[in-house]
Amino acid sequence: MPLVGESVARIDGVGKVCGRAQYVDDIFMRDLLYAKVFRSTIANGRVKRIDTGKAKALPGVEAVVTFEEVPGHPFPTAGHPYSTDPSHQDVADRNLLSGRIRLYGDEIAAVVAVDELTAEKALRLIEVEYEEYPPILTVSDALKEGAVEIHANTGNVIKKTGYELGDLAQAFNEADYILEDQFKTSVVQHCAMENHSAVAYVDAQDRVVVYTSTQIPHICRRVVGQALGIPWGRVRVVKPAVGGGFGSKQDVVVEPLAAFLATRVNGRPVKLELTREETFIATRTRHSMEYAFRSGVKKDGTLLARKAHIFSLNGGYASHGHSIGAKCSGTVRVQYKQKAVACEVSTLYTSMPAAGAMRGYGIPQVTFALECHMEDLARAIGMDPIAFRLKNFHDAGFVDPLSGVKAHTCGIKECIEKGKELIQWDKKKQRFRDQSGTKRRGVGMACFYYGTGTWPVGLELAGARIVLNQDGSIGLQIGATEIGQGSDTVFTQMAAETIGIPLDWVHVSSEQDTDISPFDTGAYASRQTYVSGWAVKKAAAEIKNKILERAQRMKDIPAPALDVTAGWVVYKQTGEKLLSLESIALDCYYNTAAAAPITADVSCNIHTNAFAYGCTFAAVEVDLATGKVDVLEIYNIHDSGKIINPGLAAAQVHGGVSMGIGYALYEQMLFDPKTGKPLNNNLLDYKLMTAADTPDIGVAFVETDDPTAPFGNKALGEPPAISPAPAIRNAILDATGVKINELPMTPQRLFEAFRQAGLVGQQGGRQHV
Repeated sequence: MPLVGESVARIDGVGKVCGRAQYVDDIFMRDLLYAKVFRSTIANGRVKRIDTGKAKALPGVEAVVTFEEVPGHPFPTAGHPYSTDPSHQDVADRNLLSGRIRLYGDEIAAVVAVDELTAEKALRLIEVEYEEYPPILTVSDALKEGAVEIHANTGNVIKKTGYELGDLAQAFNEADYILEDQFKTSVVQHCAMENHSAVAYVDAQDRVVVYTSTQIPHICRRVVGQALGIPWGRVRVVKPAVGGGFGSKQDVVVEPLAAFLATRVNGRPVKLELTREETFIATRTRHSMEYAFRSGVKKDGTLLARKAHIFSLNGGYASHGHSIGAKCSGTVRVQYKQKAVACEVSTLYTSMPAAGAMRGYGIPQVTFALECHMEDLARAIGMDPIAFRLKNFHDAGFVDPLSGVKAHTCGIKECIEKGKELIQWDKKKQRFRDQSGTKRRGVGMACFYYGTGTWPVGLELAGARIVLNQDGSIGLQIGATEIGQGSDTVFTQMAAETIGIPLDWVHVSSEQDTDISPFDTGAYASRQTYVSGWAVKKAAAEIKNKILERAQRMKDIPAPALDVTAGWVVYKQTGEKLLSLESIALDCYYNTAAAAPITADVSCNIHTNAFAYGCTFAAVEVDLATGKVDVLEIYNIHDSGKIINPGLAAAQVHGGVSMGIGYALYEQMLFDPKTGKPLNNNLLDYKLMTAADTPDIGVAFVETDDPTAPFGNKALGEPPAISPAPAIRNAILDATGVKINELPMTPQRLFEAFRQAGLVGQQGGRQHV
């Protein structure tokens, strides 16, 4: 029975629903202490004086540590694989605690106490005096002459890169129409259900042990070692169940400080758990970006030239640095055919929360700008927006001229046709023409592409270990991390099908432990089913071969004539059962003459990538009088190669589209322009979508079979969040004729745009439409 391609139930579903899954917050140890962080109340400046005497004197306080008492060397926090090339390493600009304040809520000191209440009381006893500088919240703030540098000798620029392909001037000269426009996206937060937390202690062998909610346990181990200045082998990281990450836990945020504090209290376990308010400002956000696009087209819709300038606001620390902005620039050249294209990207320091990885890794931002611009180009030349896109898409076989990655498969045109049919595009276009009144309807669409993994920019290494148990079942250990996306279930399907055993014969270890688990760089870049899937398939194939070799010895039948089906070794041609896997396993373990347990321990270094494609179609109703937008229908269609588990795949799409709608219409972190103080770093004032706000979400797949993948599969985890925002924007444009070039498209922002366009106004003191 085939298992890959079937909608099997999540293997961890019942345990999570019944409360048996163990998260960091469920970990209690003898003599457990609690840590709290003393945070700055300014966004930019220095600590002139700090007095912790009263805090140290409070009964129950075990330690108070300030920025003056931590290791002086900086370290990086990004969840990237280590590089032996210094020029390719992440920016090391973080200290465990800091006296140079770079954002509101920056870590200045920490308290360790016998309970949380005592720790919080101690924080209130710490006295601090600041030298304050103006906050840097915008591109102009960061780059203006005389601006205070967030980090010395940077000019507030983390990095600036660019490229030009083709003769741009000549291509623009050949254009019949040239359009210039600007776009802006907002700062948003991941808002995973589980906040960042870690428990750290020093074990009997003087090793630092950290239990943490992380997407990247092996990378976390290295970063903790770097932060503390100790050999990496003296650090052990354990990842239990994770309550969501979406990229925020692809950064090493709380673990280094928790580990250091444990060393300051004689190795006793220390728990450091952030509050929701702290998570907003002290973890990571999605970058706010600003775009300037200039494009030239011919009258027949042929796209000739494009020039883009991107500014990425990175916050007070580099985190993932310029890699997210650089990835944005790839979309500018890869998504559509152009005779000439140029892009320049600048990543800037600001005095806002540090921005890092978030679902889509910069592609939702650039796709909003690009797909809005493509819509406007189509309207400018009087061409159907779908026909315009179809005319300019790359086909299968396209090779990115800079990365060298080849699109072996490309189902974007089929995705568009399916989306057009699902939403009844032509009928709605006709029905929504010549509308009047306060409520108007429109349809819009947007497309995307997304790479699978990070090669050739980043290392793509994954490991898997399989042991044949005495009863014929297998134990599967992987370094790839289950963070709620369903990867353990998918790996179970892969292993079971490859070997030829029932699904429930696979026992996967969902807890990663850097002392035990095979090396894997982690859960990010929609890489695991593609990269780690190869490791699982390779290990499972090795187990199957060893099973057949053992059966050959036991039955004196050539292994090539045998197969494994439903837990039995059978004749390949007839399916006749010969040996149960249990009997083979018992022979492996207990044959006094030839006992040799069957195991496989493999690692795969993947040197391929695969482009996933897709689109979103949306129908909206816009209330001109209030600026409110209702999403009436939305469909997300994907070419993600072969779908390993359709049920889990649809769930990924539902979650991603919901996140995309929130990005489009609601979510935005706000800051006081005078002080840099966050104004809505809580779930009351930060507007997340609720179940009542979520429309029915349509999901469809166009399956291709990518030859570079273990089972023909391509990226799916992040793509669903990419194109909903521009599709909704383009539907609003279709309904009202008004271009909205900034996210989120809130009622206030839309109403002001409608009033400026003359759709609404004031008459006799009353609003009229």
